[in-house]
Amino acid sequence: MDYDAPLAAGTLERRYKRFLADVTLADGSRITAHCPNTGSMLGCAERGMRVWLSRSDRPGRKYAHTWEQVEAVDGVRVGIHTGRTNRLVAEALEDAALMPEVAGAGPVRAEVNVPDEPMRADFRLEGDGRFVEVKNVTAAVEAGIAVFPDAPSTRGVRHLEVLQRLAERGVGAMLIFCAQRPDVDEIRPADVIDPAYGRALRSAIAAGVMVLGVGATPTETGIHVDRRVSVAT
Repeated sequence: MDYDAPLAAGTLERRYKRFLADVTLADGSRITAHCPNTGSMLGCAERGMRVWLSRSDRPGRKYAHTWEQVEAVDGVRVGIHTGRTNRLVAEALEDAALMPEVAGAGPVRAEVNVPDEPMRADFRLEGDGRFVEVKNVTAAVEAGIAVFPDAPSTRGVRHLEVLQRLAERGVGAMLIFCAQRPDVDEIRPADVIDPAYGRALRSAIAAGVMVLGVGATPTETGIHVDRRVSVAT
């Protein structure tokens, strides 16, 4: 996935009200940008961090800039825009070498209502009917290990419960974690942050939900899925 235009660099002053961030740009001007991430952004939203923003001149937008990336510890670029995640995973689902588990299961249809369930799946593989849910991972890592979620997520638990019910009915169900940072080798449930999510994830796996992980590397020009990442429970 490539950006439509070069990103603007700046320094994070603060992130607040979940969806807003004040940033000082390289020319010294201070702007408010949209923050497209509803999580706590653990390790990715500290004052003074270097950030990169995209800009849109679309009429009607309140904030022209959108926060796309941050430089976390050790100079690691992290993609924080959760709205990019589905596009990244869609590209991965089309790559048979990267994801042989879904080879031949396409085409991929996005935003599909799950019959008789209170959920819209991120994707459905039309070839075999599997429903796919996607989760973005940005949380601070240690020794290559990232965690999800970075804040308690009742919505995430509900999604896992739906996937588990599908699997128990014999319907294909898959969860894909996408880590938008190059220093992640493994993803684990954040039991300390949200023990209910960890329990729900393990229960879903035991019921037959397939759980996979992919890693993406952000650059100045875009973000690209370039590897598989293990998921340990």
